[in-house]
Amino acid sequence: TGASRGIGKAIGLRAAADGANIVIAAKTAEPHPKLPGTIYSAAEEMKAAGGDAIGVVVDVRDEDLVNAAVNKAVERFGGIDILVNNAGYFILKPIAETSLEEFDQTMAVNVRGVFLCTKAVLPAMIERRAGFILNIASTSSKRWYPGQGAYVASKHGVLGFTKVLAEE
Repeated sequence: TGASRGIGKAIGLRAAADGANIVIAAKTAEPHPKLPGTIYSAAEEMKAAGGDAIGVVVDVRDEDLVNAAVNKAVERFGGIDILVNNAGYFILKPIAETSLEEFDQTMAVNVRGVFLCTKAVLPAMIERRAGFILNIASTSSKRWYPGQGAYVASKHGVLGFTKVLAEE
């Protein structure tokens, strides 16, 4: 998730260099005026790097879109071996200035998204008794700074979720 740019794209490009099949699940279907990259341009770069790739428009907060993306991945590539939960939302504001909407958006993308994507791929991984899930929690789950309240809370949630998932 979130592989149209940044860390997610770098992970996808590295996997593509090893010949991986990649589904770029992100919201960026149209170019952003300030940020380069779309799911389609990232897919072309990953193909050029040696893998096969498709872009699928996904808002990780939406269960139906997440399930549709998983179904598309399985249909196209036969299964999912690795899920990288990378999509993220970050605001830099003191807690007193963070609105409930901003807090909810941060938790929805960073925690709910990880939950929904994980839940969508788990049945097939459990059935096959194979698969990997990589959750990007960032160093903010262990070290924090003023102005990152919502983000840090969400990344602590991802870290705790990941630990429980590993035990289960």
